[in-house]
Amino acid sequence: MTASDSFFLHHAAPQVSGLTPYVPGKPVTELERDLGIADSIKLASNENPLGCGEQARAAYLNCAAELGRYPDGGAFALRRAIAEHHAVDAAWVTVGNGSNDVLDLVARTFLYPGRESVFSEHAFAVYPIATQAVGATPRVAKARAFAHDLDAMAALVNERTGVVWIANPNNPTGTWLTAAALEGFVSSLPEHCLCVVDEAYFEYVGEPDYPDTSTWLAEFPNLIVTRTFAKVHGLAALRVGYGLSDPRITELMNRVRQPFNVNAPAQAAALAALADHAHLARSVAHNQTEKARLTAGFAALGLDWMPSVCNFISVDLGRPAAPVDQALLRLGVICRTLGNYGLPNHLRISIGLAHENDRLLDALKQVLAA
Repeated sequence: MTASDSFFLHHAAPQVSGLTPYVPGKPVTELERDLGIADSIKLASNENPLGCGEQARAAYLNCAAELGRYPDGGAFALRRAIAEHHAVDAAWVTVGNGSNDVLDLVARTFLYPGRESVFSEHAFAVYPIATQAVGATPRVAKARAFAHDLDAMAALVNERTGVVWIANPNNPTGTWLTAAALEGFVSSLPEHCLCVVDEAYFEYVGEPDYPDTSTWLAEFPNLIVTRTFAKVHGLAALRVGYGLSDPRITELMNRVRQPFNVNAPAQAAALAALADHAHLARSVAHNQTEKARLTAGFAALGLDWMPSVCNFISVDLGRPAAPVDQALLRLGVICRTLGNYGLPNHLRISIGLAHENDRLLDALKQVLAA
């Protein structure tokens, strides 16, 4: 460390100097530039391989003539459509630059030094980042079979707990909680403790006892539900998501929400995507078909994997995943290692197009046989 490095660390907020930054999946352009290869595929970031629907694309392009204008800072039309979609008033909706933005708003509004948040081992990496960035203390509950152990999480809740984070289904494990289990947990929380249920992959789940917690909002005033347009709607590049909560929570979060945090093309595309039920159905059907093909391929390779209700699968390689990942990169296949989630032998693989999944299986077979 140089003297100048020491200076900046000394003057940074203490909670920031101890943070480990979020590392996104490697971009295709970076891989091809670094390795001098072409025609690579990315199965690292849980994107919809079909992309966005035609209605969303057209709405995005229609904004081109107005790029010199600021967007609607209150996202009136989008908030109204989201509210109608969930049968609530628009006052219950908070929009964000991706659902990550809403998670950050929760932390900045309700967490601070002396407060704690609770989340599960192997849960989404943003929860500890958002918690520590505001000086609050993260409390991590041990997972059970890679999934949220609600009893272990409940045992960590105390008078200092400001927020409990639950990803349902969870990234990166693909595990999920039933309606009965989750409702019992939420109802047991003290009223001073907010419960955030992160439902980024909601639309992909088809299990009959999986809950739509947005229908619980009137019953639980301490509940916040987050959704995103980045996954099944295929708008990852535009960064737009939202939260649903009691208007008293929404009003407080809007006090710290940055102005114009959702840009105009994102608002327009999300509004169109919300109404495009056909594209959503195509995306879900594709995911189910290709997920079945991938798991059959993993079985043929003698690999174990975590049963997933999402658009990705975490595969146990039975050996450290990092060298396998590096070998796959040299073959132009980008996946995601999970060492930072405490799963050093696992590789998270997003479900791609049919030819991409075939290429992944071929490359994996080649690497594992080497």
